[in-house]
Amino acid sequence: LSSWIPQGTYLESNRDECTVSLIYAVHLKKQGSVSFEYQYPDNNLLFEFFIQNDQCQEMDQSADTKWLKLTNHGEWATHTVNLKSGTNILYWRTGGVLMGSKVVKPVFLKNVQIEGVAYTSECFPCKPGTFSHVPGSSTCDPCPRDTYSGHGASSCTPCNTTTHYDILNFLEEHNETTQVMYKWLEPKICLENVTGAESLPPSGERKACPPCNPGFYNNDTATCSPCPQGTYSDGMKPCKQCPAGTEPALGYEFKWWNILPSNMKTSCFNVGNSKCDSMNGWEVAGDHIQSGAGSSDNDYLILNIHVPGFKLPTSMSSHSGTEFGRITFEFETICSADCELYFMMDVNRKSTTVVESWERTQTRQSYTHVMTKNASVSYTWAFQRTNQPSDVRRHVNDVARIYSISVSNAVDGVSSDCRACALSTQPSSSTCVPCPPGHYIDTHSSQCTECPSNTYLVSHAMPSPDACKPCGPASMSDKDHSLCYSDCHFTHTEGNVTLTFDFSLLGSVGSLMNGPSFTSKGTKYFHQFNISIKYRPFLNVCAYLSITDSQREKGDGANAVKTFICQSTIIPASGRGFHTALSSQSINLADTFLGVTVHNTLDGISARPEMYPQTSKKVPDVNFYYRSLETTSSCESGRSAVLTLRCNPEKSTKGDLSVPSRCPAGTCDGCTFNFLWESSGACPTCTERDYHQIEGACKGGHQDLLYVWTEPKLCIGGVALPEKKTLPCEGMEFWVRLGAGMGAFTAVLLVSLTCYFWKKNKRLEYKYSRLVMSANKECEMPGADSCAVMEGENEGDMEDEVVYTKPSLLGKLKAIASKVKNYEHVQLNSSHSKALVWS
Repeated sequence: LSSWIPQGTYLESNRDECTVSLIYAVHLKKQGSVSFEYQYPDNNLLFEFFIQNDQCQEMDQSADTKWLKLTNHGEWATHTVNLKSGTNILYWRTGGVLMGSKVVKPVFLKNVQIEGVAYTSECFPCKPGTFSHVPGSSTCDPCPRDTYSGHGASSCTPCNTTTHYDILNFLEEHNETTQVMYKWLEPKICLENVTGAESLPPSGERKACPPCNPGFYNNDTATCSPCPQGTYSDGMKPCKQCPAGTEPALGYEFKWWNILPSNMKTSCFNVGNSKCDSMNGWEVAGDHIQSGAGSSDNDYLILNIHVPGFKLPTSMSSHSGTEFGRITFEFETICSADCELYFMMDVNRKSTTVVESWERTQTRQSYTHVMTKNASVSYTWAFQRTNQPSDVRRHVNDVARIYSISVSNAVDGVSSDCRACALSTQPSSSTCVPCPPGHYIDTHSSQCTECPSNTYLVSHAMPSPDACKPCGPASMSDKDHSLCYSDCHFTHTEGNVTLTFDFSLLGSVGSLMNGPSFTSKGTKYFHQFNISIKYRPFLNVCAYLSITDSQREKGDGANAVKTFICQSTIIPASGRGFHTALSSQSINLADTFLGVTVHNTLDGISARPEMYPQTSKKVPDVNFYYRSLETTSSCESGRSAVLTLRCNPEKSTKGDLSVPSRCPAGTCDGCTFNFLWESSGACPTCTERDYHQIEGACKGGHQDLLYVWTEPKLCIGGVALPEKKTLPCEGMEFWVRLGAGMGAFTAVLLVSLTCYFWKKNKRLEYKYSRLVMSANKECEMPGADSCAVMEGENEGDMEDEVVYTKPSLLGKLKAIASKVKNYEHVQLNSSHSKALVWS
């Protein structure tokens, strides 16, 4: 059963995703206020405070008073809200976002004070170690030395000095001469001369003083002093002036731990007791600094370094890059239990956020965090051996060690070396001058030189042409050479076909809320992704509920992230008791653009096309590759993301975003995220090859030419379909008339020829019959040439015997007729000759 649990001087909230409310009703005679102290260290647990009247109506509250801000581990924050006269019902409500198997840190609540009531209903009991002689006193007095008290004591009890001692009441100390010495913790509340008592270990041998930290020098005293401004030292040599053409590289580099640096502090805190309040949380140990013993295993051992701001080198002071400085530290943890080391940051003293954390034993390793905003920042390390309270020390030997801490470009830093700077163009000038944005320093001429086209300047690189890195495929640099980006245009050539894409049609931001998913206790949640492919990463700031709209537009607020792709976890209002949906802190997945290509790999990142439904379209998928500069314990190279744009003419230009079905959270390993954006806006620009021509029927001597898109249409925008054209043509009517005319002419010709040959045939029959008749008569022998010529015949008829040789159709027909006539004539002559002979 989840609930708020009393823990003596404070209340402890639940640690799971259940929603639990702490309710207190009070009636005010006049306007007043409520104030309370709280600890809220873990943003995986949501914490809200709101007020209702006696009608269960929620009072008007701003987001700043309703949603509690995160606190440093072990530090208490005070929250105050004004109350109206009448009945006020106060609600402190907690609920988890998503924990998985990880145990979250609970919320602690204490010292609730309400003003405006008619009387005080009860007194607060004195905390352990204090007492009050008179009931109703306004304060509690501390117990004298060698006495103790419990919760709500009215007096202190003397310690039994003959039987009680503390075996952990000494610590190791390194003095300025590096001799290891041991002393008792103050106040000393133990005996060392009884049986079984521990005695102080003997002091160590004196050793030669180690060198100072870089940027410091030994001034013949027991301490190291920072080098004066404009000078540098490696910690072993005296400080020297930087040579001409160079300037000091400011920062901190702590790798020798003889004393705690002046800009660092350490403390110990336990919410359940104040035993370790006066103890050091961390102790210097020569070549490292390590967690102290504390008073109990669940103490928070805190180490803090404050950086008031950052200052870029003179030559880069005009640059508008995304990096102002970076902190790098080398550490290890050795644990036998569920210890955890937190690394946190507080920007401009607004709120503390956990940057990274490491659980259980961690081998010696290095971690770097990049500062992308020029602001005052406090970095904090908090080590806790276990989060389970216990009066018995079981894990006192669990330890966290930090070997080195370095901060670059710190405004109040010292210099361990010098870096090249650009010199003024005036003759014999040795003054460093700022380089224009996108310029690096030519070490040969000490002059500013602009980076080549489509390259970006690496801010922390050494001055050289290598400081200008080329942009990825299909990307270009801005005018300041501070980053690479895509102008939303992409061209791909395969064979003799060139495809041109214009992705600006997709819009400025695409959103995806996948799910729902459910925790082990049934809490519904969604993963919200915001994706932008346009220009600069800070144009896309993930939505969250803890800042105002104006802050969101400016990219301000504790949870704002400047990125191309970000993720947050959303818990809907339904079923949780909250009045609005809740959003976890946004996670930066892609703040650096790498390039665009149709290939499935780029810079070691894979697109994994097999995780998406296959397509038979002829248009290839286009992949946008991104990387995040922020590394995590599980992603040493940082997170990466691949956005695949797929042409789908059935979708709108806005399209639909999706994640692989086998990885519903967008990632299968927690480091590489894959997204598919299907849209008609991801289709290539239309060209002449995307449509074809259709010829219409010829009507009235005119023919229409139409143009239609080739189906399926796999393009958008670009060229438009040509207008319908009308051209003159010779239609079917003309050919029908022509055919009819030709047919009529042919028919007339055939009829004429038929008549002509019929007439000729009749003449031949007549002549043949005359010849037969004359052959049977006895008459005088006629001349051979006139035998067939009858009386009364015209001479013109003799022309029938003439054979024309002109190669015409009519001539050929006549020649055929003449041949028949001559043949018959010869036969008749032969017969006639025989008759004459016989006579």
